Amino acid sequence: MKTSTGHIGVGMGVGLVLANMIGAGVLLSAGFMAESMGPGEILLSWVFGLVVALCGTRAYGFVAAVSQKSGGEYRYLTDYLHPFAGFLAGASSLVLGFAAPIAVDAIAIGSYASILGAPMPPRFIGAVVVVTLALVHTWGFRTSDRIQNLLVIGKLLALLAFVAVGFAYGSSAWPTWTPAETRNSFPVEAFFANQYWIVFAFAGWNAAIYAAAEFRDPLRDVPRAMFLGCALVGLLYLLVNWIFVANMTAEMGRVVYDYETTRITLGHAIMERLLGTQGAVFASVLVILAFLAAISAMTFVGPRVYAEMGRDGVLPEFFAGTSEKPPWAATALQTAIALIFLLRSDVLSAVGVVGALLMLSSAATCLCVFAIHRRPDLPNASRLDRLAAGAYIFAMSWCIWLGWSTFGGDVLSVGGVILAAALLFSWRRRRPTVEPR
Repeated sequence: MKTSTGHIGVGMGVGLVLANMIGAGVLLSAGFMAESMGPGEILLSWVFGLVVALCGTRAYGFVAAVSQKSGGEYRYLTDYLHPFAGFLAGASSLVLGFAAPIAVDAIAIGSYASILGAPMPPRFIGAVVVVTLALVHTWGFRTSDRIQNLLVIGKLLALLAFVAVGFAYGSSAWPTWTPAETRNSFPVEAFFANQYWIVFAFAGWNAAIYAAAEFRDPLRDVPRAMFLGCALVGLLYLLVNWIFVANMTAEMGRVVYDYETTRITLGHAIMERLLGTQGAVFASVLVILAFLAAISAMTFVGPRVYAEMGRDGVLPEFFAGTSEKPPWAATALQTAIALIFLLRSDVLSAVGVVGALLMLSSAATCLCVFAIHRRPDLPNASRLDRLAAGAYIFAMSWCIWLGWSTFGGDVLSVGGVILAAALLFSWRRRRPTVEPR
């Protein structure tokens, strides 16, 4: 059995999952979904999304226990499916998986800080946040761990306060509003197409795999961290969305369509309705905390992917770093790309692109369960592992198919860029010059 001298326990692993998952997605999604679905259908879609995500954690947990290496999808797809699949996942992570969401979150922090009275331009504030957190996470493991844990605790307490306010001051009756789009039957296509929003909101349940080798007990704690973190966030999301559907109307939900210019989420609208102006300020603070913790978590885990790529020779060797300190060169690369993305941010296109990317890469990773099961030199996957992997692959495939009409153009526009990057990495491929952990 592989031994580890890592610094991450199951508690911090759960914290990484919480920090990566909880963001603005849950504060926006119900508003968009209210166009085509009613209250019960919105809640049911979140239950479906949680079940699918938990299937993903089960499948990923098996692969993580077999591998016990950092690098996430890049590592697993390279080792168990095909190196080119790993190149695609690595290239996608480099550009869209972490750098782009960091930029989107950073510009949002700047916007909310400006709304609260900060005198500096939003993009400048966002850039300062990105650079500061990059420095924090390259200073040393202890500093990185402490700052990350503090941000997670702050974000979790703020979201719990949001839920408490909703139950104390909001409606407890079953909502009677109807969606803007009229229909006479269950909206099957809208139900699955809107999973893009839920996948976007659930993004991050797999955060522990990116730093798996840094866990004290990767075999036990990585699967536990993913499952517990995903289950906790999923239950919290159901509570938040109950507060939304119980206190909103379909017309109120439309405030999210102006988010790019007003930075008003459905959470702002609900809190302002329940508490007045102070409620809107509280919602802004909540969103800032959520984004800070999310950027911190992505800055922590993303460079572990590029470090693995450096060890394999896909990226220059100096990105691999050492086991004594966080990978500073990989962190600098991700930070530079994120700062470039700060020049332009669009949440709607980000949902389409990142949502489709997450669906494709996570479904491909679940295929690793079956690939490992067929190899005589590796452990056999249990029936439950294979069932969970199969269910996840089917759900993601169905959602991609039905959501293509909504987000297909955004996904297609970056497909060529990802493929070109993967081909470049493939051309650079050489024999590893650094011993993998």
